[in-house]
Amino acid sequence: MRISLVSLVVDDYDRAIAFFVGVLGFELVEDSPSLTNDGREKRWAVVQPPNAGTGLLLAKADGDAQAAAVGNQTRGRVGFFLQVDDFDAQYRRMVEAGVEFLGEPRTEPYGRVVVFRDVAGNKWDLLGSR
Repeated sequence: MRISLVSLVVDDYDRAIAFFVGVLGFELVEDSPSLTNDGREKRWAVVQPPNAGTGLLLAKADGDAQAAAVGNQTRGRVGFFLQVDDFDAQYRRMVEAGVEFLGEPRTEPYGRVVVFRDVAGNKWDLLGSR
């Protein structure tokens, strides 16, 4: 048993794909036309870090309630954690790409960490070993 996907509500598929693939270095696993339960068009867009077992289903907001969740899925808490092998290289790459960081990298008992916002505004921890 494993968690294969986690939904991330976004306002635009292409902008989200560009961020996760172009900025963070994820892979685009799938981007296929699909339908909502009531027959409207949508996309099945999945990204994931290289060699990861769990991916993100980029789900375009559908209606006002979902639109209100864009960038605020965890109500202001860090809700996503990106573990990387080379913290300094990934941090530099993200800085150069204009990613918004909320503070400077620091060392905690569990490793190096800095909080950043994704393209929708959700908070993530960038994590590396000590």
